[in-house]
Amino acid sequence: MTHHVSTTGPVLILYTGGTLGMEHSAQGWVPAAGFEQRIQQAQQGWPHAHALPAWRYAAIDPPIDSANMTQQLWLRMRDEIVHAVQQGCNGVVVLHGTDTLAYSAAALSFLLGGLGVPVVLTGSMRPAVQADTDAWANVFGALAAIPRSTAGVFVYFHQRLLHGAQVTKWHSDADDAFRSLGREEAQPDLGAIPTELNFQVQRQPVSLAVVPFYPGFQASMLQRVLESGVQGIVLECYGTGTGPTEDAQLLAVLRRATAEGVAVVGSSQCPIGNVLPGQYAAGSLLVQAGMLPSGRMTREAALAKLFSLLGAGVNTDALPTYWRHNFCGEL
Repeated sequence: MTHHVSTTGPVLILYTGGTLGMEHSAQGWVPAAGFEQRIQQAQQGWPHAHALPAWRYAAIDPPIDSANMTQQLWLRMRDEIVHAVQQGCNGVVVLHGTDTLAYSAAALSFLLGGLGVPVVLTGSMRPAVQADTDAWANVFGALAAIPRSTAGVFVYFHQRLLHGAQVTKWHSDADDAFRSLGREEAQPDLGAIPTELNFQVQRQPVSLAVVPFYPGFQASMLQRVLESGVQGIVLECYGTGTGPTEDAQLLAVLRRATAEGVAVVGSSQCPIGNVLPGQYAAGSLLVQAGMLPSGRMTREAALAKLFSLLGAGVNTDALPTYWRHNFCGEL
């Protein structure tokens, strides 16, 4: 059951960097610190500023271009958010660069399961220092969304609140840069998060790879990825989960990988895709070789879910059961 949270505590604004806080340098736009003062100044002239919830500020230091996002930073964000909620914050706005914002939204959807407050990620397509910036509409829109949101992880961008485990960056330039590839209206179902995998569980970084199929793909390419020591692979399949299964060597590599404890999951290359084992023989053979189908999960959600499960210590024997479990609307 979803529920609205109390509005008595402040909202944490967690600044990680990204375009909205950047300044111009000789090398181009670079992340800058000190964004708290800019928010305060902009809020003074913002329409309906009086209706925004009270907030306090924290930052990941140093701020980054989100192209440099890592699993370690996901875990730092998780720690900052959990600590803030334990200190009485009733919601969190994460200011984030747009390049990997959808990945972080998916990761936090799994890392913060059961936390009980709304967490809203946002950013901008143009820096806040530019006159035509979209930063303040997104920052203050995300802040305003907290009191009216249910518990869960969301993305607020260009006047839309999107489901954190279903979102992807759709456009590299447009202000309306993000899309939800599931429900447009974000209402995560948080009733299905197992206690043993909720926000209280500490995770460790995991070596993962995303490997797309394409015409000409060879088994030796997948073998080289496996030799790098990865613990899990997201195979980006065609359509409903097919691949070049006439290559017996590829199937043998997959069988060997899963037998040795490497988690292999399959997602669709289609923006709106559904991996359906059994519809085509070319998909069934991949499943028989050990690939777990990901249903309607996006690439971002599949990668984040694999990180969340393996990082919590779930072994490959238990993985199939958890993989089919709908944690936060990702399926």
